[in-house]
Amino acid sequence: MAVKAEIDFQKELFEAANKMRGSVAPADYKHYVLPLIFLRYLSNKYEQSCNELEQIFAENEEMQQGFVSDSHQYRDKNVFVVPKEASWHYIMKNAKQPNIKEILDNAMKRIEEENPELTGVLPQIYQGLNLPVENVAGLIEIFSRDVFSGSSEDSIDILGRTYEYFISSFASSEGNRGGEFFTPSCIVELLVEMLEPKRGIVFDPACGSGGMFIQSGRYAPNKKSLLFYGQENVVTTVRLGKMNVLLHGINAEIRLGDSLLNDQFPELKADYVIANPPFNQKDWGADRISKSDPRLIGPVTNSNANYMWMQHFLYHLNDAGSAGFVMANGAMTTNVKEEKEVRKILVDEGYIDCVVQLPEKLFFTTGIPCCLFFLSKNRDGKNGYRARRNKILFIDARKMGKPVSRKQKALSKEEIDKIASVYRAFKYEHAKSCENIEGFCKIAKLEEVQQNDYKLTPSMYVGTEAEEEDIPFEQKIAELTKRLLEQFEESNKLQEKIKQNLEELMYRNGEKSNLVFKREKNE
Repeated sequence: MAVKAEIDFQKELFEAANKMRGSVAPADYKHYVLPLIFLRYLSNKYEQSCNELEQIFAENEEMQQGFVSDSHQYRDKNVFVVPKEASWHYIMKNAKQPNIKEILDNAMKRIEEENPELTGVLPQIYQGLNLPVENVAGLIEIFSRDVFSGSSEDSIDILGRTYEYFISSFASSEGNRGGEFFTPSCIVELLVEMLEPKRGIVFDPACGSGGMFIQSGRYAPNKKSLLFYGQENVVTTVRLGKMNVLLHGINAEIRLGDSLLNDQFPELKADYVIANPPFNQKDWGADRISKSDPRLIGPVTNSNANYMWMQHFLYHLNDAGSAGFVMANGAMTTNVKEEKEVRKILVDEGYIDCVVQLPEKLFFTTGIPCCLFFLSKNRDGKNGYRARRNKILFIDARKMGKPVSRKQKALSKEEIDKIASVYRAFKYEHAKSCENIEGFCKIAKLEEVQQNDYKLTPSMYVGTEAEEEDIPFEQKIAELTKRLLEQFEESNKLQEKIKQNLEELMYRNGEKSNLVFKREKNE
């Protein structure tokens, strides 16, 4: 009952803000709303910390003033200093002033000046916002409600969850532009449950708004046992990601740049790589990749970046690391020379651990069927892992997922647990051995995959019919043409039969009419 109330409250909040869009493009609206939530969060945390220090030194005013004004007292607790003219109390007090947009920009500027580590995170964009002052004041009023007062840890958490809700709501309502930075939560949760990040380095080279980091932090018994590193190619998305992780109490180093062409972490070796890279990137700059690039285990092609992403992920794993990532289904069977060659190397060298075929309609932004790939360097049977280097686990989850709207499905918690438990049984020596389940999962030997021309579609192995999309175009057209000609022939036969029946019926009716006519004449 409490969960339902929370969701209803957030929907109301989104609808209220949604009415204030004015002339701002829907895809850009998040860039104005989300920084306000973050500003309120920073102000809340700073105010809480100030109150704590004042109470500690309540009996010594001189010491109280000294500690309250000492910025180190806040940085030691991961709290950012918020100057008076940037505090939410000041902004709320001046919300209806004609220069409120200038006040907001100045607040962003002053916080960055006091906290250099936030440089470039808080946008100074409100004076250029083509939205009436009354609507800006309305947004400030929404985030000034008591529930966001910051009087407890729960109210701080509500801001974080509201930020998360806004990101998913914008992605859902904006189509491709809105969802380019967002991976649906059920897919993020499934990746995390399968990778199980508990301690060490988590790396996401296509980190978007930071959802992978937040879910990993929730999974770990102590999120401080994880170090987070990410890269993103869009400036505004980097801002969203940095704000989002800070709102959830996570310190993640997120850098700007094209991961494939300008790797910002060339020496990083991670325990976990988790990502949802852009699908099927064409003309991505393959000619700029040096043949001596240390990431390469095979060739690259400019027609598609999918297998360059895979090589990038593999390179950034340490000697016992695992990578889990979203990929377009086409990557499982592509016959493009360069891509197939890399796929063969990944299979032959024993890096591919598991492939999961997902249901359709899980994403806001694309109808392309997707899958999950898992690469691993811990398949040799050491450190508690099962020796499985010559095997691959295939899971067909296409029949899973429940509709949450006309256009979208989501995996349930039970379905996520079912998939993850099969993978854990496959990975660990201490676990009960993973069993093949007809139509759902199978452990295939490398020889079987090699004999299947290195195709990695789970439905080929678990005992279900391959998806229609896996049938070659020429074969599909030939089958449809044959079926259509057969139906034409059957249609012609039916027409002849109907015609014959009508003629017989007319003949019989004609005879009957003649008999009646003769009888009436005789009478």
